[in-house]
Amino acid sequence: METLHTNYGSIPHAGVVERFANGSVMSCTPTGEVLLSTSCGALTPQYTTDDLRRRTVQAISFHSTGMLRALPLERPTLVSTPAGTISAELVTFHPDGSLCRVFPLNGKLSGMWTQEDEGDLARPVRVATPLGVIEKRLIGLYFDPRGRLLSLTLWPGDTLDVPTPQGMLTARVGVAFRPDGALRSLEPAKPQAVTTPAGRIMAYDLDAIGICGDANSLEFAPDGGVARVRTNLSRVVAQGADGSRRVFEPELRESLCGDGDREITPLQLEFDAAGARLRTKINGDWTALPGDRWQLRAEPFVAQFATAIQRLSCSC
Repeated sequence: METLHTNYGSIPHAGVVERFANGSVMSCTPTGEVLLSTSCGALTPQYTTDDLRRRTVQAISFHSTGMLRALPLERPTLVSTPAGTISAELVTFHPDGSLCRVFPLNGKLSGMWTQEDEGDLARPVRVATPLGVIEKRLIGLYFDPRGRLLSLTLWPGDTLDVPTPQGMLTARVGVAFRPDGALRSLEPAKPQAVTTPAGRIMAYDLDAIGICGDANSLEFAPDGGVARVRTNLSRVVAQGADGSRRVFEPELRESLCGDGDREITPLQLEFDAAGARLRTKINGDWTALPGDRWQLRAEPFVAQFATAIQRLSCSC
């Protein structure tokens, strides 16, 4: 066993120490108990394992400047954050050493340990947010270097009622904020009608992935208007100034389940002062429609609604 000296204290370690090109430590794996002095107080990195949740010791990682980047903790530890004191198993830091993210749980999912098993350990976390004090099960919280809460990620299956410029909407997955505390985005938990420059659109993304709440499918501009939205249940008809007509609607693709079925993919729209951009494939090309040349009209898209519902039961 060797000892690695860092800005935060000496770390007993074994095995290879990864380093950046400048020679500074990129990551190392502790082999014994140690207290590291961080901006959140003295914290003990993970150095032991168990048979189910944490079968290996997760490495401590650093920025190239020598500042801590990610610190898995040996045990649930009360961490002081700008949103309140939170029991955490993993914390990350910005390059300047300030707190970046806090994760109440940090179990590794496997055939022996499922999301449901991890969920049984999740407890509601009471935190101060731009929405007020909330108490929800959370995957994590994200802060900027000045300590402002930029997003929170909800536990899978949990929801949160959020006051928005479009009224009260129910969110799943996550909610994101601007540095001034204004709502930036949320992931609708169910189809919800929102007013856009194209008319009323049913905001909902069947493919929303509940990993991180930083960027969500319904985003608001600083003035409160809808800046971005995904929909599986609306289409947009564009009428050109020259008499041309174009229709944009959700598309079908082969099911990721590989059972021969087809599933619906959301129509994506973005709006700004110049007009709108639309695309019908997740990673497809955008079509720009300048506002001075095109009039947009949203309509219900229900022909493949049954397909959309089948997608929900696929659980891919």
